[in-house]
Amino acid sequence: MKSKAATVEQYLAELPEDRQEAIQAVRATILKSLPKGYEEGMQYGMIGYYVPHSLYPPGYHCDPKQPLPYASLASQKNHMAIYLMCVYGNAEQETWFREAWAKTGKKLDMGKSCVRFKRIEDLPLKVIGQAIKRVPVKKLIAHYESALEGSHARRASKANGKRVATKAAASPKSRRTAKGATQKRTAAQRATKRSRR
Repeated sequence: MKSKAATVEQYLAELPEDRQEAIQAVRATILKSLPKGYEEGMQYGMIGYYVPHSLYPPGYHCDPKQPLPYASLASQKNHMAIYLMCVYGNAEQETWFREAWAKTGKKLDMGKSCVRFKRIEDLPLKVIGQAIKRVPVKKLIAHYESALEGSHARRASKANGKRVATKAAASPKSRRTAKGATQKRTAAQRATKRSRR
């Protein structure tokens, strides 16, 4: 549920009391653990934690006007959620996070980056704090840029593969081969029809 709140305080004020308390508790944990350089503000209709443009001018590739996201906190329709970009797409971080959570005995309800919860008691706040603390700004930027390069390389490789396939299909030799195969199928079909008579 995206909020139109312009500030974090306004966002919190709009929440029902029980959710306000839970979100405030998670927010306090994040702010206490947040490495130097990250900032808090509203992003994508949620409370966001991000690398400001002053530290990373390119911003987020999906929308360069947005600063590079790190984590978000939101009250959704049927649950509350913390979005951990510091875990998303980082196998080492995700493994650590899942193992640390499992040791608490609490049930983890998690998508790719989204940890859903209904009550503050559902969360091991210490693990959330550690996850936030583990990734300083430089480390996030390095991982993000590496993931972007890998994504560009995969797209370029895929596009080259399509070009090669299209070129091969358009070559005179491939057309002759395809024509020959069609002629053989047609001859075989005629022979089958004759044998049925």
